[in-house]
Parts: sequence; C-alpha cells; structure tokens
Amino acid sequence: MSRYTGAVCKLCRREGKKLFLKGDRCYTHKCSIDRRNYAPGQHGQNRRKSSEYGIQLRAKQQARRYYGIGESQFQKYFLMAERRKGITGENLLQICESRLDNVVYSAGWANSRAEARQLVTHGHFLVNGQKVDIPSYLCKAGDVIAIKKSSLDSDKFKTLLEANKRVIPLWIERSEDGAEAKIVNLPTRDQIELDVQEHLIVEYYSK
Repeated sequence: MSRYTGAVCKLCRREGKKLFLKGDRCYTHKCSIDRRNYAPGQHGQNRRKSSEYGIQLRAKQQARRYYGIGESQFQKYFLMAERRKGITGENLLQICESRLDNVVYSAGWANSRAEARQLVTHGHFLVNGQKVDIPSYLCKAGDVIAIKKSSLDSDKFKTLLEANKRVIPLWIERSEDGAEAKIVNLPTRDQIELDVQEHLIVEYYSK
C-alpha cells in the first residue's frame, strides 16, 4: 500500500487549514499555516476561484489527509457508509473515527495519528485482551483498548502518560491510570472535531 512520505506541512498548506499532522508543533508559532498560509509550489499564492467539483475534491482530500487514509481505503469506507442506516456522510466520519490508530490518538497515547499508526503497528496495544497491530482495525462500542503491560515500562509511554494534556472525547472513557480506554459509544457528528462538510464528500463520490 502506498503512503505519503513527503513534508506533511505541505498538506496543511494545500488544504488551507491545520490538519494537526505534526502533533505539538501544530500548536506553536512554527506551524506552517501560521507562517505561510498559502498553497505550496511556484504558483501557490495565485489562488483561483474553485469550481463546484474543486470544492468537493478539497473536502474529500481534507478528510482523507486528516485521518491519514489512502484513496482506495477511503473509497471503501464510503461504500460501507452507504450501506449503513443513517446519514452517509456522518457514517463515513464515524467509520474513520473508529479506526484503532485514531482511537489511540484520541485517547492521548500518541502526539499525532502518524505516531499512533506506528505504535499500533509495533504491537503496543490490546483490544479486548488480544494484541492487534493493524491500524485500520475498526473498533466497536464496548471495546476496551489497553497499552500492553510490557510497553508501559518504556520511557515513551511513561512520558506520554505524564505529559499528555489533551482533552479526551466524550465517546472514550479512559481509566484513572491512563493505561486503558473504553469506547462508550461510536461518536456522533457533534463529537467529531473534523471541520469538513461531509455532504460535499458524498456529492463527490456520487457523481
């Protein structure tokens, strides 16, 4: 599976908003959006008026890059969302939020989703007592995600648990020691922070 290996700050500049792809750096004055809030490239500052298709494309790309999902995987999630009951756009975002790498990030165990994917791949987490090393694993309401006991002794997790100040979303309930988190319910639209008009994504794929 292909993955983006370039400078992630360029992705934020291309979308014209913070996608929080570099963790703590995104909250400082070093953030590229604060310093160069225009698209990358030679003609980045010469923005043209977007067409209806261009606006829909940007909405789709923003969501995809926010979660770090490839095009084929994102399209697969859209087909899954269409088959579920409810509003397709909200279903799509709910599926993306329920990915294990996103749950790990939301629970405060990683500084970015990219770091969360790496930690999951390295086998640091258990889902309902079983090791899962697939970042795209879709969690369900009632699932309990925990850091492996052997991993808790590492300096990496000790630092994360001591220093993390991120607000945990309401759909995740984290234990007092921070080593375990339960998915109370799959997130509703008002519990999802992503600033995107999901109906534009539906319109893009419905053409």
